[in-house]
Amino acid sequence: MLCKKHVKTFYSLHYEKFQDGTVKCIEDEIPFELPEGWSWCRLLSISEVITKGASPKWQGVNYQAHGTLFVTSENVYSEQLLLNTPKYVSPEINRIQSRSMLKQHDILTNIVGASIGRTCEYNLDEEANTNQAVAIIRMINLNVVPYVLKLMNSDYIISLMLRDQVNVARANLSLSSLGSFLIPLPPLREQEKIAIRLSDILSQCELIDVNKTDISGLVDLAKSKILDLAIRGKLIPQDPNDEPASVLLERIRTEKEGLIKQGKIKRDKKESVIFKGEDNSYYEKMPDGKLRGLDDELPFDLPEGWEWCNLSMVGTTNIGLTYRPSDVDPDGVIVLRSCNIVNDQIDLSDLVRVNTTIRENQYAQKNDILICARNGSKALVGKCALISDLGEPALFGAFMAIYRTECYEYIVHFLRSNYFRSVFDDSNSTAINQLTQDMLKRAIVPLPPLAEQYRIAETIKVVMTELSLIEKGLN
Repeated sequence: MLCKKHVKTFYSLHYEKFQDGTVKCIEDEIPFELPEGWSWCRLLSISEVITKGASPKWQGVNYQAHGTLFVTSENVYSEQLLLNTPKYVSPEINRIQSRSMLKQHDILTNIVGASIGRTCEYNLDEEANTNQAVAIIRMINLNVVPYVLKLMNSDYIISLMLRDQVNVARANLSLSSLGSFLIPLPPLREQEKIAIRLSDILSQCELIDVNKTDISGLVDLAKSKILDLAIRGKLIPQDPNDEPASVLLERIRTEKEGLIKQGKIKRDKKESVIFKGEDNSYYEKMPDGKLRGLDDELPFDLPEGWEWCNLSMVGTTNIGLTYRPSDVDPDGVIVLRSCNIVNDQIDLSDLVRVNTTIRENQYAQKNDILICARNGSKALVGKCALISDLGEPALFGAFMAIYRTECYEYIVHFLRSNYFRSVFDDSNSTAINQLTQDMLKRAIVPLPPLAEQYRIAETIKVVMTELSLIEKGLN
């Protein structure tokens, strides 16, 4: 059985007096100075008993619907005894394992495994028992329980519990180590004030955490709303002097035809075209020449000067490079992957380089929009970022897509909108979530005049910067 020890101070040094009368200087063990009126003591010296439970081993024992409450390490959390799914065993356990019977106001501490250090008070009236993963600390004076409970959950005590658990397969805190912990003990009245004050502070902290979660949710909602207003033409006022989007679309079409005639690009035989008919309704002309009415699919009316189109009408898209593990070369060309899109930005902290045969259309260019086109996680499909000047050539992986357009400043925000998200949320019935080339090309876009696109992008930048500062403040 552990013997109780006492810490005393002589000539400003700390000594420990043992029951056999011997004295030892423990100045090297004292972690910090205490206020006037406080004292250092061992946890054992203020405890009636420090023991642990034991698993019931008699024949035929099973958890049952009623009987004696059996507390395990799963029930012990920081200052909370959680009994959402209580376990019960035969009352016979209190006869066989009487030393691990719990009393009201016992302090329970997990001493085995990953949950080591979690500490709470047993505050129930009913009889209970516990297992060998839980230490029972029973105070001599119950008035010190609130303070000791707070202390046991402090970084100071947790660090002591983990001090000898380095490079061990399974953490296991011995009762002798637990009992030897040095406890900074204030006067009883100050203990009560500390416990009350800490409870108030922790309650405020919990409230702050709840408020932070609420605010974070509101920030996310605000970001979505900003993009929704932007693609509906409601974020900023229109300027009647802007060149209409119909002129922009005609210019892009003429430029594309010129490139096809010059042999610089190939005609997309699967391309569909969206146009407004003489009846002011929108139609999609399919590759086979058939017309498909779109009015029922268009979710909102557009401002004057805007047009409905699809992504293939204002840009081009390609899928990326497939490479083998043997192609990876630290001196090769960068391959942009899903992990290189972080918080809507290109992040080059985790790069793969390859040395293999590369087609020209597998290189990314400045102002291309990099899109995650395929991923096991549906939430990651569709995330995108604008590629800035990377300072060296870069490729993009097979699970990625590149969208190239002169309208990149506006389109990158359209791709982040909930409206575009619905394009592949409604279309994915396969086991692997993906944004196919056909889905990208045929995605219907509310297109503003080019000048308004620039103003929308600048406004979004300003607002998103402010929202990011709020998020940063929360963290």
